[in-house]
Amino acid sequence: MTQAELFVRDRRGDWRPPDALKPTPFAQWPVRLVPLVKWVFGYPGYLLPWALLYIALGALTWRYLTPELTQMKTLEVGWITFILARNLAIVVLVTSAWHGWLYVQRSQGTDYKFNDRWLATDNPTFLFNNQLHDNLFWTLLSGVPVWTAYEVLMLWAFANGYLPSVDWGAHPIYCALLLLATPLWQELHFYLVHRLIHWRPLYQTVHYLHHKNMNPGPWSGLAMHPIEHVLYFSGVLIYCIVPAHPLHIVFLLQVTALVPAQGHAGFQHLKFGSRLLVPASDYFHYLHHRFVECNYGAERVPLDRWFGTFHDGTKESQERLKKRFLAGRRGP
Repeated sequence: MTQAELFVRDRRGDWRPPDALKPTPFAQWPVRLVPLVKWVFGYPGYLLPWALLYIALGALTWRYLTPELTQMKTLEVGWITFILARNLAIVVLVTSAWHGWLYVQRSQGTDYKFNDRWLATDNPTFLFNNQLHDNLFWTLLSGVPVWTAYEVLMLWAFANGYLPSVDWGAHPIYCALLLLATPLWQELHFYLVHRLIHWRPLYQTVHYLHHKNMNPGPWSGLAMHPIEHVLYFSGVLIYCIVPAHPLHIVFLLQVTALVPAQGHAGFQHLKFGSRLLVPASDYFHYLHHRFVECNYGAERVPLDRWFGTFHDGTKESQERLKKRFLAGRRGP
């Protein structure tokens, strides 16, 4: 395929990756061990390039940027403010890196961008008539405080022995496997919450705010209604029943906060030079923003395939989902 053929767009300016969305080995049944292992440890795969970076960031955050557990036994303004400031700094640095490279410098133009439009700057749909300013408002004034509130309360509960705990030194294999499984749990929880907030009353009062971003950018990822933030970050409550280490709490909340910037970046690849391509955004979730009633979860946890809401960007998928939707409107 030539460069010209690769970047052909339709009349709306939309671009579809040439390779069809395929289920990961994790999603195939029966599971085949060799392809699964290659996917977990290969490139691109489950761990590379992004999961290991998020794990490393979570470990560094826990080791160097989190107060001692003994200090967190009491709820005090000092350490709570420190965690809030730390979380603000992390989300600003990470999301700004995506936004700066792709939308400020426009370092690769619209190459591998799912549509040819940039963020809205004169649209009354958004606060301040500006998509970026709207997204910043909801992310920084609602998303980060809700993330911080969950983290503070969970670490306080852990420090006081209210949560089931496990010692990393005594159970390293369990702790490592739980850490590696964290992104899968986050995606499963996201699917469940996402289906809930697409229930019409919640969609019209809460989730509509996120879907104003039909053409999302990195800052759109956490641009949500405060009620949605409360539901979205609630996946960490799994550690009220599953024994864990504080690192698991910090890592799960951090992944939940940072992955949306990547998932909403709007580009399939980061392009460095003429040859080096790094997987970036998620065409699967971009289609959700475009068509709304499809692709509620993530492709690694194939619930949309199993429950008939999968869309791969083709006309066939669109017609199938349209028929399903109309059949649901008519009822039995």
